[in-house]
Amino acid sequence: MVFETKEQVLEKVMSMPKPHCPHCDQEMSLWEVPPVNFSDGLGWGAPYLFMCFNDDCPFYKRGWESMRENYAHNCSYRCMNYPGTEQFEAIPVFSPAGGTGQIIDDEVLAARKALEENIKKGFSILAECYVSKDMPTVMQLLLDGAEPVRVRIKAAEMIGDFGELEAVEPIRNAKFGNVKLQETVDAAVGKIHARFFTRECPFCAEIIKKRAKICKHCGKEVAGL
Repeated sequence: MVFETKEQVLEKVMSMPKPHCPHCDQEMSLWEVPPVNFSDGLGWGAPYLFMCFNDDCPFYKRGWESMRENYAHNCSYRCMNYPGTEQFEAIPVFSPAGGTGQIIDDEVLAARKALEENIKKGFSILAECYVSKDMPTVMQLLLDGAEPVRVRIKAAEMIGDFGELEAVEPIRNAKFGNVKLQETVDAAVGKIHARFFTRECPFCAEIIKKRAKICKHCGKEVAGL
């Protein structure tokens, strides 16, 4: 059995003509299902669906009254379609904005494509840096907040493997704002210190020998700390 990645499914769905809602004949929107179970808890059955977001759709408009009368719920439903099929079903929504956050439009797709290209470009540069041991470029990628997080995490890993002591200070002075990235950076600094048998003074943060008893920078006793 061949399993498709989510990206492969998206590419295939994007190549399909968008269906029209059988209730209002408006072209349906491509919709990414949220990461929660639905109905019987077995999941959505597909990572992407087509959905009608026409607020004037009679199916959607009638749904508000129908749900209040039959189930005493203040909600409605929209028409959805499983890509590549003639299967149209109803999905509940609890406000006019319900589900709109998962609409995949051209702008979102363009942003995803740009991110993927930037990740590929960053990884390609890092691969060249790995061969040439070009740590300044790796450091530049790590500290550049405009780079994708995945690229910066890989750069941090490389600095941990090949970085010199001079890399510690600029890394410590940077703010990364991402938990996974910060954890990788901290681990990288730890690797550098392990490689050079050094550590940072707990009082002045200057780099000292691991076995030092007195910090040569601030004069404080650091034995056992």
